[in-house]
Amino acid sequence: MPLNISVSFWPEIAHFPLLTTITLVPILAMIGVCYTASKIQTLSVAFLGATVNVLLSFYLLSVFDVNKEGIQLAEYVDFLGFHYRVGIDGVSVLFIPLAAILTLLALIYTLITRHVTDKGFIASLLGYQTVLIGAFSALNVMQFWLWTLIELIPIIYLTLHAGTGKNRQSLVSLLMQYWGAGLLMTFVGFLVLGLGMTDNQTGSSFDWLTLIQNNNHLHHHVLIFVLLFYGFAVRMPLFPFHGWLPVLAEQGTVASAAIFMVGMKLGVYAVIRFILPLVPLVAEQWANFVIFLGIISIFYGALLALMQINIRRLLAFAVISQTGMLVIGLFSFNEQGLEGSILLSLTYGLATAGMLFSVGLIYERTRTAFIPRLGGLFDTNTFIGLLFLVSALSTMVMPGTPGFDAAHLLLEGTIQAQGWWLAVTILVGNVLATAFLLWAFQRLFIVNAKRAVQPHDSLHHPILCERLIAVVISLLLIGTGFDTTPLLNFIDKKAASISHSYPQRYPS
Repeated sequence: MPLNISVSFWPEIAHFPLLTTITLVPILAMIGVCYTASKIQTLSVAFLGATVNVLLSFYLLSVFDVNKEGIQLAEYVDFLGFHYRVGIDGVSVLFIPLAAILTLLALIYTLITRHVTDKGFIASLLGYQTVLIGAFSALNVMQFWLWTLIELIPIIYLTLHAGTGKNRQSLVSLLMQYWGAGLLMTFVGFLVLGLGMTDNQTGSSFDWLTLIQNNNHLHHHVLIFVLLFYGFAVRMPLFPFHGWLPVLAEQGTVASAAIFMVGMKLGVYAVIRFILPLVPLVAEQWANFVIFLGIISIFYGALLALMQINIRRLLAFAVISQTGMLVIGLFSFNEQGLEGSILLSLTYGLATAGMLFSVGLIYERTRTAFIPRLGGLFDTNTFIGLLFLVSALSTMVMPGTPGFDAAHLLLEGTIQAQGWWLAVTILVGNVLATAFLLWAFQRLFIVNAKRAVQPHDSLHHPILCERLIAVVISLLLIGTGFDTTPLLNFIDKKAASISHSYPQRYPS
């Protein structure tokens, strides 16, 4: 059933083309960083660009009309055969401020590390923000694919240039194998999607709105679903497409990994944007298979996390476990499951970034990420410990965090679609997640240290920067956790619109 989607162009809402501006600001800052002559100039340009984008993202939230269902702030430009299409709705609007905030925090984190004078590193962080904003606002499927392809450039550069592992070359090879296969599958899927429409007056098109409004003319639905789902599953990552993530988490850089937590949600976002509304019949037919993969991901990720002695690998397997919960909500095919998955994606992105910042700050002090070598850090690193604890509690969907309401919505949708058995299964997986995260917190911060922590040097570890990161993330998690209504107001209309279009077996 095609969706009838209204479109509001930017002159109706904002005073300037906001989405293009918010995409270009990091690029301009990145170019400026490359041409600066001193450390002070580099940091000034980088922080100016990141701060401007945070302010623009807040302006974006202020002009977004939560009472409208369709695309807002749309921009259409046709130039030399290329169709530039951008716009946002309730699915994408909250991810852009999240990317902007985490980029600014990553730059603050960089002040504490050896990369503070590295122009290439700082420019890559800004470039990565541009990629994320461009992808979340793209309304042309090939435009979206190009952004996900370009995303490889800052990831590979940051891994090779600033990673902490000794086998970074092999890591890049592994990443190219997984992501290369995923990008190829997605590219072919989009080609079949855009070129496969017949019996309609518009002809072939890669415009998302055109595809939505003519999806009854699409052919090769099963092929489209399989190709796109494979590519997006690599990005989430969902079992068994997850093999690259633990290695990247172990050997990569924490500053880029924090922003990467938002980038990984592109997989979840892409399922909502390109699979559920375009091929809903096939998606529903494959729902049981996808839910089966989700269940495996939940328990596989949780059990593997309990076996890790490297805290970064532990957090990577935690993400895999979380992904299983998210896809179950998406494939429940009702409004509650969809809303819960979107809100939980945002929560997981911010909370996991908080834990990664905490782990990175520990690494800067001790030069190790191995849990048996750490311990007793809470007394001397209280803010870092609190950041880890608040972030961990948010991923455990504890009351007072945004994950609590999100998980309740997801479970409600799951019960409505599949019954109590699957909801109980998810809850058991969440208990395991609680176990390995609290176990990690205890080993890192509470029990006696296994070796002496390196002396703290305020010159290399600015206390103010560490506390600022901890306070901002904790306040965002706790502040939104006590009242998730403002966040849900952004999501509600779009989730209802998508769920009403499902040819579903379950009433919404």
